Amino acid sequence: MEVGKLKASDLRELIFNNIDSRREEILTDPKIGGDCAVIDFGDKVAHISSDPITGTSEELGKLAVNINCNDIATAGVEPVGIMLTLLAPEGTTRGELDRVMKDAQEECRKLGVSIIGGHTEVTRAVNQLVASVTAIGIGKKDEYRKREEAVPGDLLLLTKGVGIEGTGIISYEKASEVEEKLGIDILEEGKAMLDKTSVVKEGIVASPHVKGMHDVTEGGILGAVWEMSEFYNLGADIYREKLLVHRSTKAICDHYKIDPLRLISSGSMLMIVSPEKKEVLGGILDREKIQWDIIGELKKEKGKALIAGCFIEEIEEPESDELYKVV
Repeated sequence: MEVGKLKASDLRELIFNNIDSRREEILTDPKIGGDCAVIDFGDKVAHISSDPITGTSEELGKLAVNINCNDIATAGVEPVGIMLTLLAPEGTTRGELDRVMKDAQEECRKLGVSIIGGHTEVTRAVNQLVASVTAIGIGKKDEYRKREEAVPGDLLLLTKGVGIEGTGIISYEKASEVEEKLGIDILEEGKAMLDKTSVVKEGIVASPHVKGMHDVTEGGILGAVWEMSEFYNLGADIYREKLLVHRSTKAICDHYKIDPLRLISSGSMLMIVSPEKKEVLGGILDREKIQWDIIGELKKEKGKALIAGCFIEEIEEPESDELYKVV
């Protein structure tokens, strides 16, 4: 099997087919494109998500907090706490663990989130520091239930561009080569991309005006479009010229011959908005200084297409992320 998260077809066959949910308090089943599990607590619901960071050991605390809190934000809910597990290889120093924890706490401080538990150990089972987080958010059940149904003609809005997390990781992991081949300005801009990896702010402010949200992680924007389409059982047309590729992302992807549209992009939120609410939502994002673009729309036919002028490419099930070709 390839490095990276499982393909959707393998996920269904090997994971979902072996899960049998029996508790009536559980409001969601595991599903392609679903970011959170939801548990009923009367008039409140708990949104829970879990993900590891395995593609890098740089900025580990920051990324571990953000990618999991991002999942909670796709429900329009504020994350309140995280459980943090650290698996460290032999030889890890006290200073390395201290830095990860300080970075994680700093991101939690920015988001108003508490680290409420977890586990830390040194183990021969890993060859670099691995962080895994479970994030929790609390929402109102009536707000969870009242989302409008996504329909053909609804618009797809993307915040902040593509390839954000991948650009940052490559800039840290390949710093010497990036600086030598592309220059210090590209290196510094690329590293700064990791400061954009939270989508909690846009998730909270956009929530009253959208029909659904999905954060862009492994598989990049095209993977996220494919997953969202599967989740809503609709197709999508995406317009290549509407996808923002930042200068550092383009330079790094061109150098390493990888596709920025298939590069991990925590920091980008994919939203479904009705045409009638586009201007209202856009105005809110503008006031919050969050860059956004309408990149396409949903359609009744199940196909998913990337349209570039007169050229149309089918968006296929995401495979191993472009990041793993480089690091």
